[in-house]
Amino acid sequence: MADHTDGAWAKKIRALADQRDAVILAHNYQVPEIQDVAHHVGDSLALSRIAASAKQSTIVFCGVHFMAETAKILSYDKTVLIPDERAGCSLADAITADQLRDWKAQHPGAVVVSYVNTTAAVKAETDICCTSSNAVDVVASIPIDKEILFCPDQFLGAHVQRLTQRENMHIWMGECHVHAGINGAELKELVGTEPDAELFIHPECGCATSAMYLASSGVVPAERTKILSTSGMIDAAQKTTARKVLVATETGMLHQLRKANALTIFQPINPAAICKYMKMITPEKLEHTLMHGNDVVDVPQDIADQARLSVERMIAIGTPSRTGE
Repeated sequence: MADHTDGAWAKKIRALADQRDAVILAHNYQVPEIQDVAHHVGDSLALSRIAASAKQSTIVFCGVHFMAETAKILSYDKTVLIPDERAGCSLADAITADQLRDWKAQHPGAVVVSYVNTTAAVKAETDICCTSSNAVDVVASIPIDKEILFCPDQFLGAHVQRLTQRENMHIWMGECHVHAGINGAELKELVGTEPDAELFIHPECGCATSAMYLASSGVVPAERTKILSTSGMIDAAQKTTARKVLVATETGMLHQLRKANALTIFQPINPAAICKYMKMITPEKLEHTLMHGNDVVDVPQDIADQARLSVERMIAIGTPSRTGE
């Protein structure tokens, strides 16, 4: 079996990428070997923007399927490959385009805000997309008298509603199975044993509500509790002087955090928070895709055009310099 951590394998992968005129993009939740060989590592939206501006004609997206779809939407003239087309997403699967159309019919005139963790077909039925970094700004940009349908993540939706105090906001009860498994009980127990640690918490996590409550009640020091997107976590990791940071998100994120700051201990709140779909992208499958050109990601032109509008509207209202899921 090949050693995927040595320089020879990395050189082989980069050479195959050059032969295919491909750029390799890897999400923060990918296995370390994939992250280390990729040309770019980051969150899904940032990677899709890189895909759109890349000079290469082929994008190899090491992530889950909706992310590769978003890259195709924003760079429709390029070939987009994913090393395993079966790499799905429980959150993106939480709502279908038909379900969203039915929900819209129940609330005529409502503005649909969809998290970027959705399929292209759902984005095509969406008015404005958002990321976890800018969801509050997106919702705040909508006139106060307009009803809002927010999907698909209930925890991100609750976080946004709490901060905006928006009463006419309806939230779809979807969730990421990995983030939902990170709960407040685990958080409180760890905080009790690590009273000086900082907390990095992704808004999708089931523990986000508990974290906000614990922070506001003084059980968890508010100044040490940070609700952050994946890209925001990297920024915060580079700046922190804490001895230890407790991290609430998929464990693949720890690789980038440790690279960003070798002096701080980054510990997962739940070591079992592993996305089986992200881990379906293996070094062997990446190599196979580069050699054989599988699996091609296609989005119908009409759906891509409509979906692109919802992403462009989000960008038009302004986004942080490093946005993402």
